[in-house]
This record gives sequence, structure tokens and C-alpha cells, in this order.
Amino acid sequence: MKTVIVKYNAGNIRSLQFALERLGVNGIVTDDHEEIRTADKVIFPGVGEASTAMNYLKERNLDKVIADLKQPVLGICLGMQLLCKYSEENDTPCIGVFDTEVKRFQSPVENLLKIPQIGWNNIAGLHSVLFEHVPENSYMYFVHSYYAALCSDTVAITNYVINYSAALQKDNFYAVQFHPEKSAEDGARIIQNFLNI
Repeated sequence: MKTVIVKYNAGNIRSLQFALERLGVNGIVTDDHEEIRTADKVIFPGVGEASTAMNYLKERNLDKVIADLKQPVLGICLGMQLLCKYSEENDTPCIGVFDTEVKRFQSPVENLLKIPQIGWNNIAGLHSVLFEHVPENSYMYFVHSYYAALCSDTVAITNYVINYSAALQKDNFYAVQFHPEKSAEDGARIIQNFLNI
């Protein structure tokens, strides 16, 4: 099985490669269109800023390549946000697979929740093959200041300031806001479930 990790100017690829290696999978890091198109599985990760990332993708026509993929695709963190239609982060039009917008957390002064959300939070309302054998209210590791609003593609919910999409799914596209590669056993299970699709 050929598993490709999309290479673009967004960090955190090494920890994902290590997570795949622990599952016995060699993740090929590439921005080559043909390599991506011919993969069995494509992972679109990322830590960074939306407009810079989208500019990089557009310059290399990777936004269109990703949108046209027919095999299973997994977006992680910024990768999930870029698969949405728009991000408030620097007023950025995104790839548009998921029909929802990415918004910045607005923390009410009285509850003093820190932005960004950094650390463990639970996920609920799990309904996707991604979450097979993952218990309801499992804890995942999050690092983000922006979130995808709830929509018809939401397949898991988290609460921080408000309820938002912890995971999205539409056709062959799957996406998670948290970092499964940093989320211990349950995170590894989610990656394995994706590889099993």
C-alpha cells in the first residue's frame, strides 16, 4: 500500500512519519502530482498559517490535485481547515471540499479559556469508520486557535468555548482537527482505521 504525505510549507510531518512507522507503514513525503495521484492513501497534515499554506498550494497547483483525489484522503489540523471553504485566518479562501467555514475562537473574558487551545480534550458524537473501536469521549491532543464550524459533514464534536467539528467526512475525504499522531493509543487506532479504509 502506497501512503503519501503531502509536502508543503506546513510543519509536523516528522511526528506523522514516526506514527506511521510504528504501524509498519512507510509514508512517502512528496509534492509530486503523479506520486500523490497514484497513492492508495493520501495524508494532508499541517501546522501553520492558512493564507501562506494556501498560497504555496496554489502556486504548485496542489489545491486542485487534492480536491480531485478519489482515494481516501486524511486532513490533519491545518490540513483539515484548508479542506474547508474559507478560513477567517487572514481572510483565506480554501480548497472547499467541506462546506463549512473556519473561525477564530472568541474566548469570553469571564471563562478565561486560553487561545490557542493546547492540550487534551475529549471527542464525542463519533460516527465514522475513522472511529471504529475508539470509545466515545476519548481524549485527543489539540493545538489550534481556529476551528471548523459544525455542519452536515461533522462526524465528531469537541467543546472549547463552543461546540465545533473535531472531525469531518465527505465521500473519500476524512479530516480531524486534533493530532492523532500525538494522541496515544486511540490516536494510533484512528490512523490505522484510515489506513484500513
